[in-house]
Amino acid sequence: MSTSHLSEQESIRRAKRQELEKLGIDPYPAEAFPVTHTALDIKNNFSEENKAHFADISFAGRIMGIRDMGKASFAVLQDHSGRIQIYVKRDDICTGEDKTLYNTVWKKLLDIGDIIGVKGYGFITKTGETSIHVTSFTLLSKSLKPLPVVKEAEGESFDAVTDPEFKYRQRYADMIINPQVRKTFAKRTLMINTIRDFLNEHGALEVDTPVLQSIPGGAAARPFITHHNALDIPLYLRIANELYLKRLIVGGFDWVYEFSRNFRNEGMDRTHNPEFTILEFYVAYKDYFWMMNTTENLLEQVAVALHHTTDVPVGDKVISFKAPFKRVSIYDAIKEHTGIDISAMDEAALRETCKKLHIDTTPGMGRGKLIDCIFGEKCEQHYIEPTFIIDYPVEMSPLTKKHRSKPGLVERFELMINGKEIANAYSELNDPIDQRERFEEQVRLMERGDEEAMFIDHDFLRALEYGMPPTAGIGIGIDRLCMLLTNQPSIQDVLFFPQMRPEKREGDDRKLEI
Repeated sequence: MSTSHLSEQESIRRAKRQELEKLGIDPYPAEAFPVTHTALDIKNNFSEENKAHFADISFAGRIMGIRDMGKASFAVLQDHSGRIQIYVKRDDICTGEDKTLYNTVWKKLLDIGDIIGVKGYGFITKTGETSIHVTSFTLLSKSLKPLPVVKEAEGESFDAVTDPEFKYRQRYADMIINPQVRKTFAKRTLMINTIRDFLNEHGALEVDTPVLQSIPGGAAARPFITHHNALDIPLYLRIANELYLKRLIVGGFDWVYEFSRNFRNEGMDRTHNPEFTILEFYVAYKDYFWMMNTTENLLEQVAVALHHTTDVPVGDKVISFKAPFKRVSIYDAIKEHTGIDISAMDEAALRETCKKLHIDTTPGMGRGKLIDCIFGEKCEQHYIEPTFIIDYPVEMSPLTKKHRSKPGLVERFELMINGKEIANAYSELNDPIDQRERFEEQVRLMERGDEEAMFIDHDFLRALEYGMPPTAGIGIGIDRLCMLLTNQPSIQDVLFFPQMRPEKREGDDRKLEI
């Protein structure tokens, strides 16, 4: 492999690796290293009174700083729980005449970023810092690339890396330098587990449905297209899992849910990534009123799990997740924020209204899409506290049951928090004749140029013809919810590896053929 592209530091580290091997030290040993304590455990629990419990410590971590004091050194190691200081004295780790392990290996061949295992005992320094007095150490992994901008100050204060290009492309290094980033993702897992526990405790069944689909159904979105070589057919990465979950309701399950990885071939911004996670669940014999109550109770419980309160800091605001949430019809929301009553307007009148409101439209937009644009442009950003926007026009909701008492509307809500949609829910349409007509209208919109219009899913229609019970369903954007509950400004900050344009490297001109 060519080394002409290596920096000076990278070349030096490779040379150190060779020196270690010459000394008979494997930079990447195969043997397991037994770990008995974490940094957090030692720092929280060590005292002079119970030091006997910390007399035989075996600890592993990454070197994050070294202070050479001649015949002794202090260093800071980092494991998954945090950072702790270690004390390395030459004569303690080199008890004989040969001091190579300290003078050469420790002082000259180890670097910040290397992973080592140490054995020793706990003690408190003269400055009052809980530390590990090392009696032996083992190199576990030599770091060949220097960590960026790592400087020690005041014992354990390290410079942060804030460049988004670095943070999102090299998340592994970002998490080493900025331990608080790992805390965000730990909270994401806690959030998902809390939701899963809530659903399981209420009798829901977690399921898996196909990612590769012959019909990209269940949402209005542009799909990614791929090709199945063995079957010689085009397939789509799912844009939603809704239609498959409703098939399971037809099949006899009363409550199913899935944390679904979905894919939409659309724009990217601080709240959109082409690959994202949605929780969808469907419950037989329920409606959208029940779903509103369940949703607000679920989110209240999640907020408390992460923050021990229903008051959650989001940017410079504090948002209350205390149930119940406010409920506003979409027509009332538009009237409140534009002064215009659009409830009786046809497509032509709506298009003219959009023009007056300086909202861009395209010929492919039907009545539903025009209303959606008005709400998105003029209303959405005003709903900071959790608010259910309810009772949408039938044209906006091809999978939703018609409203029981309001002609022209459907039983649907979207949950808005901090100016963004977090959830979308319906009293599900279970009339197969009505559903076919709605799909056919979507085809007409597709013919007019609407790239997000739905396909006709004939198998789903066949499933409905067997009979689906009255059902309530919801989709909750897990990534956006995580942004709110961890106070992160961008969806990229709650995804381990957000989508990015590939790095251009020398010799990378070949294209992958599928």
